Amino acid sequence: MDNPGSESRSQTLKAAAQPGAPRWIDGLSPEMAGKLILGSSDLVLMIDDHGIIRDVAVSHSELKREGCELWRGQAWIDTVTLDSRDKVRDLLEALHKDQAGKATASSPSSLRPREINHMTGAGPDLSIRYTAMRLEPEGLIIALGRDLRATSALQQRLVEAQQAMEREYARLRFAETRYRMLFQLASEPVIILEAGSLKIVELNPAAQRLIPSPGEKLLNMPLPSAFMPESADMLEAALKSARIAGRSAEIEVVAHGGGTFGVLASLFRQDNAAFLLVRLTPVLTESASPLRHAAMRVLNVIERLPDAFVVVDPALKIIEANQAFLDLAQLGAKQQALGEPLERWLGRPGVDMAMLLSNLGEHGVVRNFATIMRGAFGSVEEVELSAVPALSGEVPSYGFVMRSTGVRVAIDSQRGRALPRSVEHLTELIGRVSLKEMVRETTDVIERLCIEAALELSKDNRASAAQMLGLSRQSFYAKMRRHGLGDLEPEEGELN
Repeated sequence: MDNPGSESRSQTLKAAAQPGAPRWIDGLSPEMAGKLILGSSDLVLMIDDHGIIRDVAVSHSELKREGCELWRGQAWIDTVTLDSRDKVRDLLEALHKDQAGKATASSPSSLRPREINHMTGAGPDLSIRYTAMRLEPEGLIIALGRDLRATSALQQRLVEAQQAMEREYARLRFAETRYRMLFQLASEPVIILEAGSLKIVELNPAAQRLIPSPGEKLLNMPLPSAFMPESADMLEAALKSARIAGRSAEIEVVAHGGGTFGVLASLFRQDNAAFLLVRLTPVLTESASPLRHAAMRVLNVIERLPDAFVVVDPALKIIEANQAFLDLAQLGAKQQALGEPLERWLGRPGVDMAMLLSNLGEHGVVRNFATIMRGAFGSVEEVELSAVPALSGEVPSYGFVMRSTGVRVAIDSQRGRALPRSVEHLTELIGRVSLKEMVRETTDVIERLCIEAALELSKDNRASAAQMLGLSRQSFYAKMRRHGLGDLEPEEGELN
């Protein structure tokens, strides 16, 4: 310490030489006792019964730079922050109780550490953990403090590291979700094998459709067993080559179902295990190549059409659809539409589809049929539909092309066709909404037309228009406000 005084040192030695203390403490000199206390603490305060700091000792220069030595002569409670003043009062009261013998000698309440924050001239508060005791029944109080800034910094680094780990985990989880969705929706057959056993670990729906075995049986089955014996030997050799070289040359193999595929395998590692990523590409035979190439070109064009295109079977269940149809139906993937009835999204329930099939059976084609498309999330889009049957092949099918007319209707309504459009709109509501809602909308249309006619006949005199309709002025204004008609500011002379 700087100069605790000979009286303080003797009191320190006497306090240390309590029953139960090590015997070697009795032989320590006051100077050695002071060094021992200062060496075991970062900050030592000598405080009198009135809570005034009589002496200060610091063990390192950082606390000196914080101005701790300037606390001499100040009240201890005046050096701490507002939220720590109650802790100082409690600590001093506990010491007085210990002096009066109210606390047990084995575990005095004043020896419990307390974290106290001191005010500094600039920067963050100085956090110190204090343990205080009285040196003699009538002597000074010694407060041994430990600087907690290093501990706080470590805790802050731990919190930041944990937050960084959580952000990284969330990023990896989102990336896995994106790639798994890409894996499931990819049109190219993809299979993941365990590199050692060549067993199937995972495969996407496109691969399940190509390989003639149920998906449940394919998992944990060696991939070469799904192909003809000659092809199986070639495939096994190619996969072993990819396991050594990291990538195999492309080969052609024949499945048990007769399909021919090009196979390309690549090695990758995950969690200290080796896996093979195998891609299968259907190979076209020479006789069918021109026809299939033409069919692929047509399918690519249909897929890119801005108009919705869908093919259904005789039960009106979807067997093929392009991206424009998925957009109108508000679907994220084609698998959500395949096998579902077209009436789930197209037409007024129980009305349009029966009429469409009747016209197709009678005329063989339907053109510019006005109907609606209902999205999966509740949207309704007005469309024009053309349909044609495809009777060739083993199973007949029907093709539908739908084009949205919402933009054209909006443009027409802005060109002064609001009145005829309102009446047409009522007709189009049949089959889409209940009779109660249709009557309410019809009433609104008639009410608006009557108000507009009355205002036109009265030369925009609202008092006369209200009288023509048999309404009070307040009721007339309320209906005008409801329909958004005219300037609702009172006319001159209407305030009386």
